[in-house]
Amino acid sequence: MFAKAAALSALLSLASAQTWRGLPGSLYGPSEPWGYAPEASWPPTDLGKELQPQRPDHLTSKIVAQIDQDRIGDIITKLADFGTRHTLSTQNSTTRGIGAARDWIYKEMQGYAKDSNGSMDVYFNSYIQPVASRISFPVNITNVVAQINGTTDPNRVYVVTGHYDSRRLDVMDYEGDAPGADDDASGVAVVMEMARVCAKLKPRATMIFAAVAAEEQGLYGSDNLAKTLKQAGYNVEGNWNNDIVGTGSFQPFSPINDYTIRLFGASILYPNASTAAEDRQIGIIGGENDSPARNLGRFIAEVAAGASKDLDMQVALIYRPDRYLRGGDHQSFLSQGFPAVRFTEAVEDYTHQHQNTRVDNGTQYGDLVEFVDFDYTSRVAKVNLATMWSAANAPAMPNNVTISQRIGIPAADEDTPLEIVNNLSAFNWTTGNDPLVASYELVWRVAGALQWSHALDVGNVGGVTVDLPKDSLQFGIRAVGKDGKKSPAVFPLPAAR
Repeated sequence: MFAKAAALSALLSLASAQTWRGLPGSLYGPSEPWGYAPEASWPPTDLGKELQPQRPDHLTSKIVAQIDQDRIGDIITKLADFGTRHTLSTQNSTTRGIGAARDWIYKEMQGYAKDSNGSMDVYFNSYIQPVASRISFPVNITNVVAQINGTTDPNRVYVVTGHYDSRRLDVMDYEGDAPGADDDASGVAVVMEMARVCAKLKPRATMIFAAVAAEEQGLYGSDNLAKTLKQAGYNVEGNWNNDIVGTGSFQPFSPINDYTIRLFGASILYPNASTAAEDRQIGIIGGENDSPARNLGRFIAEVAAGASKDLDMQVALIYRPDRYLRGGDHQSFLSQGFPAVRFTEAVEDYTHQHQNTRVDNGTQYGDLVEFVDFDYTSRVAKVNLATMWSAANAPAMPNNVTISQRIGIPAADEDTPLEIVNNLSAFNWTTGNDPLVASYELVWRVAGALQWSHALDVGNVGGVTVDLPKDSLQFGIRAVGKDGKKSPAVFPLPAAR
């Protein structure tokens, strides 16, 4: 394995920027179309076309190119230099502890806002957390938030998060050093650099850039932010959470991971914001892999694929709410019923995560800056920016998407009309008055496939009937903008009889 990894590493060092596509682990096959699944060829149909990931427009490519690797590195280094950012650490020092980190992030965000001509607002989202699990005394928990209100649909919101607190092996040790370079200064650097680039822009929907606190103690900061947005009545259509996005080159694995970022998408079942009856219905119709989170993940992976030449990165969608038996701030948004996903580097190195800084038997432990790849993190930032910007300038997701139970069904008796005893599938949705909508698209895939494989533009209408079997395929409806930007797809639920 080690010899094979060394050979691949040597090959990669000689390769040009995009030749990683041909290496083991690449999600972009040289000949197969996006969402390729052999079983999708049957039953045969001439409806629609093979789905082609949307390409970035000139503005998207331009703003993605403004992500600055040096700035990413400076942010990570500065945050690590605060010694510890433990939630319970000092809040009245200017050089050490979570208070110093909070104030520095706020000052930097305010600097971005000065260049925004009034478009960006920077504020604290904070509260006093009483004694609780992993909280041994009352403490001020503060999220640092930058917000750009949408010009067309300000109530529709997209949120990118990273947590600025850190920890040691003992999660209650708030005095010892905990540099937290990868976990999660890297995620905060993504958030802050996105805020800087977007400060002068005017998205159609609202974009929020949040450095959240107290993740390591139990998601307290993100929980407060998600609840605040819910109580304010915002329609949060997505949370992009970045946690441990600092390196893709953990050996002895193939260096293809330098170009892979994992994206975790939860099923409808966990964290559970639905009723038992809704969960039962989802189980009956086989919709457990078509949750809002997983369809947000499909959207992100597809947009990133279309922009891969600008991003030099691929997104690996994983059907799981997080790493095995672990969690993160996106779960706070899921718990409020918002679609949310988590970005994490391709392979984690646990010698540099939650570790006390030390050398033991020649091995360096600790979450130190020297183990973070600023180039990798900058490309993660590009993935986040390209996909979140696309969502914030596309139409909103369609509402009340249903599939008919009155057509494409077996006969109930001898009098059942022949015209409904067939394999047709009929869909309906609410069109609303979204000025960004040019048309709607029906997308589909076979049940076992990760990605949508086919699409049919049906026009600016509120329903369509197609000769496709609902028993064999998974469907979604998405809105298409006048500039071609598309919303995440919405899985149809059974319409009332």
